[in-house]
Amino acid sequence: MDLFDVLYLIGGLCLFLFGMDLMGKSLERRAGHGLTSLLGKLTSGKMKGFLTGLGVTAIIQSSSATTVMVVGFVNSGIMSLRQAINVIMGANVGTTVTSWLLSLTGIEGSNIVLKLLKPTSFTPVLALIGIIMLMVKSNSKRRDTATILLGFATLMFGMDIMGDAVAGLKEVEGFRNILLLFTNPILGVLAGAVLTAIIQSSSASVGILQALSSTGQVSMGAAIPIIMGQNIGTCVTALISSIGTNRNARRASIVHLSFNIIGTVILLCIFCAVKAIFNIDNFTGSAASEFSIAVAHSYFNILCTALLLPASSLLEKLSYKLIPEPKTVVKSEDVIELDERLMATPSIALEQCRILTSTMAQVSVRSLRFSLGQLEKYDPDIATVIREDETCADKYEDILGSYLVKLGTQGLNSTDSMESAKLLHMIGDLERISDHAVNILESVEELHEKGLVFTEQARRELDVLLAALNETIDLSVAAYEQNNIQAAMKVEPLKQIVDILKSRLRSHHIMRLQQGECSIEAGFVWSDLLTNLGRVADHCSNIAGCVIEMSQSKLSLHDYSRAVREGSTEYSDTFDDYSKKYLKSVMM
Repeated sequence: MDLFDVLYLIGGLCLFLFGMDLMGKSLERRAGHGLTSLLGKLTSGKMKGFLTGLGVTAIIQSSSATTVMVVGFVNSGIMSLRQAINVIMGANVGTTVTSWLLSLTGIEGSNIVLKLLKPTSFTPVLALIGIIMLMVKSNSKRRDTATILLGFATLMFGMDIMGDAVAGLKEVEGFRNILLLFTNPILGVLAGAVLTAIIQSSSASVGILQALSSTGQVSMGAAIPIIMGQNIGTCVTALISSIGTNRNARRASIVHLSFNIIGTVILLCIFCAVKAIFNIDNFTGSAASEFSIAVAHSYFNILCTALLLPASSLLEKLSYKLIPEPKTVVKSEDVIELDERLMATPSIALEQCRILTSTMAQVSVRSLRFSLGQLEKYDPDIATVIREDETCADKYEDILGSYLVKLGTQGLNSTDSMESAKLLHMIGDLERISDHAVNILESVEELHEKGLVFTEQARRELDVLLAALNETIDLSVAAYEQNNIQAAMKVEPLKQIVDILKSRLRSHHIMRLQQGECSIEAGFVWSDLLTNLGRVADHCSNIAGCVIEMSQSKLSLHDYSRAVREGSTEYSDTFDDYSKKYLKSVMM
C-alpha cells in the first residue's frame, strides 16, 4: 500500500462520511411531520417507546441524531426521562439498518440478480435520478428526495473506494499484526470506542470496519469487540449535546452511556467465557465479511436491548444516583426552554413551538377570563395573577419569536415555513390579548377606586357583549389548538356581531349621558372598556383567519377578512344565526 493508496483511502473516507451526513440530514427533512407523528405517539409503555426509537432511527439512519433529539425533548419537557430511556434503547437497534445497507457491497456472484444488487450496479442509476430531480425546478420535498439518493450514492461510492484502497493491505504483514492486537477484547472495545467517538457515528465506524473486512484480514474475534466498543463511542455525541441542559436531559445522556457500557460489559464477559469454555477458534479466527459484521452488529444491539429493556427503571434510578437532585430546593420562576439542538430537525423544533404556543394561549386566555370576571367582583389577588400572566405572555412571545426567526434560517421546507409564519402571527395576537386583559383590569380598578358604577341597563347590555366575546374566544382557541376549520369560519361573523354590539353600546351610553343617567367619569371608563373588548375580538379574528389561510397554503389575513364578507353564503348564514342570538337583546 503506497502513498497514492493512502490518498485514495482518505478520499473514499471523506466521500463516505459526507454521503452519510447528507443522506441523514435529507432523510430528517423529508420525514418531517412523519417524525413528529411518531414521536407524538410516545407513552410510558416500554414497547411503544422502544418501537418509536427504532422507527425514527431507521428513518434518519443515525442513532446519535435520535439520541440528541431525545436529550432536547427531555430538556424542553416534551418527553419524560422514562420515555427517553425506551426510545434510546430502540435507537440502538434501529441504527443496525445502516450496516445491512452497507453489507450490500460484499455481494459476490455472476448471477444477473446478484450483480444488480451490488451498489456499484444500482447507485449510478440512483445518482442519475437524484441529479435530474435536483436540476429540474421542484418543491422542497423533491429536493430532499434527490439529496437522499445522491447522499446514498455518494456514501456507497466512498465505501467502494475505501474497499479498493485497502485491498493491498491483505498482503501486508504489519497490518495483519495490528489487527491481531484487537483480538484482545479490551483493546478491541477501546479501539471501537475511540474511532466512533472521533467521527461521532457508530454507523460510519461500522462502515469503515466493513470496508477493512474486504481485505480478509479482519477476524471475527477482532470484529466483535470493536463492534461492542463502537456502541460506547457513539454516546459522546449525546454527552456533548447535554452540556448546559437541565438535570433530566443530562440523565438521559447518562442512561444512553450506562446502557451501552453495561450491555458491553455483560456481553463481552459472556463472549470471553464462551471462548474459554468452548473451542470456537474456527469462528473467531474466520475472516469477517461485510455481511457477518452486519449480523454481529444486529445481534449485539438486540441482545443488549433484550437484557436491559426490562430493567429500564433501574437505569433511571442509576441516573438519579449519578446526577442527584440538589439538597436544597431554590424557589424560582418556571424556566421556559426551547432547545436549539432540535433545529437540526425543523419539524420537531416546530412541534416544540406549537406546544409552547398552546401554553401561551392558555395563559393569555386565562388572564382575559380573569379580567372579565373582575367586572362582576373586584379581587386584588386575582388582579396580581392577571398582571403575572401578562408578564409571562410577554416572555413567551420573546422566546418564541427569537426561536422561530432563528429557525427560519435553517432551510425550512414550504410546509414548515408556512407553519413558522403562522406561529409568528399567533404569538403576536396572543400577547396583545394579554395586554388588553390588563387594560380591562385597569378600567375595573378605576371603577373600584372611584366608586363608580354602571347603570342596570348598561350592565345587561355589557353581559350580552361579554357572552358574544367569550364565544369568540372559545371558537378561536378551538380553531388553533384543534386546527378546526369549521370553528375558525364562525369567528369572523361573530366578530362582526361584537363590533355591532360595541357600536350600539356606545350609542346607548351617549343617550344615557344626555338624559343624566350616567356620570361622565363612568362614561370614560365605559368607552375604554368597549375599545379593549373590541380589540380582543379583532385578535381572535386574526387567529382564526390565520388558521383558515394556512389550511389553503397561503397567508393573507386581509384577503381572508374581505373574502368571507363578500359573497360567502356560509358567512351570511352564520352572521344571521348570531344576529338572532345576540343582537335582538340590544336593539337600537
